[in-house]
Amino acid sequence: MSLPAKAENVAVVRHALAGLAERLGMDEASLADLKTVVTEACMNVVVHAYAGADPGPLEVEAESDLDGVTVVIRDHGSGIRPRPDSDRPSLRIGLTLIAALSSSFEIKGGADKGTEIRMHLPLQAREDSAKTGSTFTVTADEETRIRVGPPEIVGPVLSRALSALAARQDISVDRLSDTMLLSDAISARAPQGFTDGHVSLSIAERPEGIQLKVGPMTHGGAERLRASFELPEVGGSLEKLTDELRIEDGDEGEYLVVGISSLSTT
Repeated sequence: MSLPAKAENVAVVRHALAGLAERLGMDEASLADLKTVVTEACMNVVVHAYAGADPGPLEVEAESDLDGVTVVIRDHGSGIRPRPDSDRPSLRIGLTLIAALSSSFEIKGGADKGTEIRMHLPLQAREDSAKTGSTFTVTADEETRIRVGPPEIVGPVLSRALSALAARQDISVDRLSDTMLLSDAISARAPQGFTDGHVSLSIAERPEGIQLKVGPMTHGGAERLRASFELPEVGGSLEKLTDELRIEDGDEGEYLVVGISSLSTT
């Protein structure tokens, strides 16, 4: 996942990772620790990495294994440091606390070379979930780019990320419900359009709402995903919930572009 390094995007990362962790069966104590270390690491990027310049990318990756979840927070700025005592008291926990809450912790980087924090948190997961090798990657500049898999974790991560972004759009309850229905449909069908079942997509915030771009997919994948919006059993289509639905061809494959406005379609 990649997002602009802005304070309001920290919640997007936290929600998306919480969705992944909950799907994998992380217990409440570890989930609380996960949210804490992710918030701290991301806020360090927001505050320090691009100081005095336009926000650069905040990149986030997560991968599960038999023992837990490894989270990587990365920037391409001047480096991140623990905040001094004069900064916001609620966030004055620093890298020391990240290290204390993580079962393993690593930080690397250098002046003007960016910084990478890698932390592993214990996971009380079901055995079959832990063996799936689940991955979640986030990267961003002016949009949020997500790569997530295997298929069974696409839904929790995508719905959390979309709901967090939608909340910033002053979106109505009806439109939020529409967004979740579209998220469920995409999560169910999109993995079939990717050779490894790991879904790649981007979410861009627009003045009028949110634009979701799924891909690049294999040939025919975008059309099959659009066709899955049809609901023949009720004589309708989820396409009516969108403000834009089109297929784009790119150098790397096909994309399905879905536009969702903040205003009700009814």
